[in-house]
Amino acid sequence: MTRKQLFFRGIRDSFAMAVGILPFGLIFGTLAGAAGLTLWQAVGMSLFVYAGSAQFIVISLFGAGASAVVILLTTFIVNLRHVLYSATLQPHASQLPQRWRVLLAFWLTDETFAVVQRFYLLHGDRPLAHWYWLGVASSLYVCWVLSSLVGVLFGQAVPDLASWGLEFAMLATFIGIVVPLLRNKPQVAAALAAGAVALMTYSWPYKLGLMAAAFSGIAVGVVLERRQLATRSGKELHS
Repeated sequence: MTRKQLFFRGIRDSFAMAVGILPFGLIFGTLAGAAGLTLWQAVGMSLFVYAGSAQFIVISLFGAGASAVVILLTTFIVNLRHVLYSATLQPHASQLPQRWRVLLAFWLTDETFAVVQRFYLLHGDRPLAHWYWLGVASSLYVCWVLSSLVGVLFGQAVPDLASWGLEFAMLATFIGIVVPLLRNKPQVAAALAAGAVALMTYSWPYKLGLMAAAFSGIAVGVVLERRQLATRSGKELHS
């Protein structure tokens, strides 16, 4: 496939995630306006921070009068999960020029990772695949910024938008993408372990439960995968 074909395929494949991002952006814009941020401050945060969960946390901490140190530390902890995303995708980006790596790193979000990682799992590290990544990342970025803008401009005209349950759209989208990728017992066990830990640690401060869930899932998956490999090796030796 050509660069153009891969780029537009990335845009096409990101539509499902855009459906989930749209209501979140609207809610963020509404809450940002209610918290006292100006139009340019709210949209500027989406443009230059571009981290949905972190932006929501900043709004809530800002409204609670938290100090800048607390806000920075909390968002840093919440975004540590991107280290895991980066480590997973690093083999596919290591040979790219620095300008590409910087751009794709800035645009690396939960949604982008889900779509791009699925592409690499299904099609391998094909030439020019980073153009697919660019199509996914740029389209989701535009969707987030525009939905944030609409939320700031019109959110105040819609009463109690944040309580409408629109965030379910993103949850359903993630389930639809992640579940088909769970192809063996270690992967299923890792997902179940992470989900269980996330529920048990939901009340932990500063979203530390997210990191606990991530590391728990990784640990379970690695242990079971090693056991599976050891079992296979043993069977091959005795065959």
